Amino acid sequence: MSRVADVFKAGRGDYQELVDEISELLGAPATLENRDFELIAFAAYDSEGEFDEASLDPVRTRSILTRRSTAAVRRWFEGFGIARATGPVRIPPTPEAGVSRGRICLPVRHRGVVLGYVWLLADEPGPSEAQLSAAMEVAARIGALLADEAQAGADLTRELRAVLTAEPGWQQDMAVAELRTALGARGEGLHTVVCVAPWPSADPDDAPSVRTLPAATALCTVPWGTTAQCLALLVRLRSADVLTPALTAATRLLREAAGVGGGGRTAAGVAGARHGLAELGTAWQEASAAARATLAEPRLGPIAQWSSIGPYRLLTSLPPQAAHDPAVRVLLSPAHRELARTAEVFLDCAGQAGRTATELGIHRQTLYYRLSRVEQLTGLDLDDGEDRLLLHMALKGARL
Repeated sequence: MSRVADVFKAGRGDYQELVDEISELLGAPATLENRDFELIAFAAYDSEGEFDEASLDPVRTRSILTRRSTAAVRRWFEGFGIARATGPVRIPPTPEAGVSRGRICLPVRHRGVVLGYVWLLADEPGPSEAQLSAAMEVAARIGALLADEAQAGADLTRELRAVLTAEPGWQQDMAVAELRTALGARGEGLHTVVCVAPWPSADPDDAPSVRTLPAATALCTVPWGTTAQCLALLVRLRSADVLTPALTAATRLLREAAGVGGGGRTAAGVAGARHGLAELGTAWQEASAAARATLAEPRLGPIAQWSSIGPYRLLTSLPPQAAHDPAVRVLLSPAHRELARTAEVFLDCAGQAGRTATELGIHRQTLYYRLSRVEQLTGLDLDDGEDRLLLHMALKGARL
């Protein structure tokens, strides 16, 4: 097993054991979150060994159920200086903020860098200084684990990006072999790929954590066009016919994109299932093509599966210049946007004038006039099947 796979396999259980240890040391419920306030583990301490309902307040409940805190909660807690603290920070109860019980925050650091926080529900007088000192020693062990996992995650990010950006052939084969080694046993079995494009931030720190995405194996950013980027996510599946884990992850990523902002539209594409990693390059082509199709045709999205995009499976495989056929170039100019839209709807409606006029909200005579103008501009005969095919493909391709 590779070092990366080793770290991920060991880390999950170790976090829970260490949080349980802190909870027992201090006799208080405890949660562990990373520095982005995403839940890693929690221990609902009770002397009877049962779940303590009194330990729940709105903020803690939301953190456990959704596995993360809101931006407002994060800002409020950071206002107490927890990101700079090197020792326990006591936070008083503030019911108006949803914090009905006092807290103690143990910063989780490694080599001076804060990587997370252990939160304890503790009313006054709370644990002794000796107890807190012992708990901070455990927090330091958690910090070392988080640092190892962060490095392992960075390794996976690098290896996945190398696969998705490598030239087909021996370069991609070598990159796949490196990723397979890094993942170990997690690289076997069924996988699919999700593409979220364009991602609205150029800052890698704005990308979500793989930990918060069910069944996710690795995540990276990939160039999208000349100036933007997208997110690529490798997802494990139980069945080739059930893409639910990937669709759930795509939904979460789109929600994250909306939170990051940027104002533009973001869509997601999901590839078909693959066994192992050998066809990861092809899966990425499918996922990114489905995202492109959804951006061009909103009715497909906001999440589109490769299997459901119909003619766009062919159109997305064509080179960009294919849409600029000489016969259609004039029609695609901004001055003729309305005529191009009329022609596309007419062809979408299988050449049925009544349906087209209704769809566009215009009179039939207006439709006939516009179609005649289309024929004049393009030199194409809309009664000819091949001319219709050329025009339809060019109009669809231009929006990709």
